[in-house]
Amino acid sequence: MTAEIITIGDEILIGQIVDTNSAWMGKELSRIGIEVVQISSISDNTDHILAALGLAKDRVDIIFITGGLGPTKDDITKRTLAKYFDSELIINAEVLEDVTNLFKAFDVEMIEVNKKQAEVPENCMVLRNEKGTAPGMWFEERGKIYVSMPGVPYEMKSMMKEQVLPKLKNDLDLPHIVMHTVLTQGIGESFLGEKIAGWEEAVAKDGIKLAYLPSAGSVRLRLSITSRDLASAESLVKNHVLQLEKIIPGYIYGNEEEDLPKVVGKLLQGKGLSVSTAESCTGGYIAHLLTQYPGSSAFYKGSMITYSDDIKTDQLAIDPIIIEQKGAVSEDVAIGMAESVRIKMNTDFAISCTGIAGPDGGNEEKPVGTVWIGISGNGSAYAKKYRFGGDRTRNIEITAMTALNMLRKEILKLT
Repeated sequence: MTAEIITIGDEILIGQIVDTNSAWMGKELSRIGIEVVQISSISDNTDHILAALGLAKDRVDIIFITGGLGPTKDDITKRTLAKYFDSELIINAEVLEDVTNLFKAFDVEMIEVNKKQAEVPENCMVLRNEKGTAPGMWFEERGKIYVSMPGVPYEMKSMMKEQVLPKLKNDLDLPHIVMHTVLTQGIGESFLGEKIAGWEEAVAKDGIKLAYLPSAGSVRLRLSITSRDLASAESLVKNHVLQLEKIIPGYIYGNEEEDLPKVVGKLLQGKGLSVSTAESCTGGYIAHLLTQYPGSSAFYKGSMITYSDDIKTDQLAIDPIIIEQKGAVSEDVAIGMAESVRIKMNTDFAISCTGIAGPDGGNEEKPVGTVWIGISGNGSAYAKKYRFGGDRTRNIEITAMTALNMLRKEILKLT
């Protein structure tokens, strides 16, 4: 069963808002066995909408439409759908009651234009909006399903969860889709692909799709298979994941929706360990990642952002002679920062980083993207040198994630 998502609105095309609806819908639809094969964004123009619907019906089974259901003149989706399905717009009594009650609840006067929200094509099934005033519409014609919903994300999501998805599952004979995501850190996409090439071939032979989803310093591997036999599909995916864990054990840090900071936090908390950070080039970003989840005070003690050389010397007792001779971006400084903050904050582990985030400040010996990351704890202290790239934001993100992965590996050594 295939689907297309059509988002309507000039504001999307000019970049005024980002279309997050399609990503969310695609994820939810894939979970129930519906494959989204096309996403189209079009303007608030009758001819464009009609053309998009005409193309969509020839290539997919279900067409989802979001946007253009407001009360103003530029919201033309309902009128266009009425034209497409050769229908008249009528006032739906239940929708009118919903709209009236909503205005009463907010003690706001309802004017004539708001009553138009209750207009729907005569031949549609109405999807009542529990979060707003614009109803959704469900059409069926010549074996195709058309679902029109508001463009406001929380209204659309509510309608999808409470009405659309349950009806699709009830009305259609949908297959099972089994998905599993393996999270890796510390290995690039191309190197990872080379390392697991044989495994990837075996996965493909069993009808499992594999997708590489890279981000800052990490690659997610998503396995997915469509099957009528749920148990066998789940078993097949599980066995391939177990084989993958044997091939790249040091690079896998989790599964599904977990993220690295959360995984590290759970490891620290589970073992009753604490950590502190001394940051230069990341400016506190590592601390932010570790403290974004509730309960982080159980394992995270504090941070020192020692951006300048003077502060490194004054607050972390880094020898100014070392900075003068080897530079602030050096192994000795990274180790010294980690050791000093661990002692100062009395933690089991400490992370440090010092580098050149960019876009300026690099030279031939130490180009932009050069970073030293230090770890202190478990009876030792060391630092590793990395060379990332020229983009400042990406350098900060990848430095933080690399540092957390180094800490994760150190914690696992204690088991």
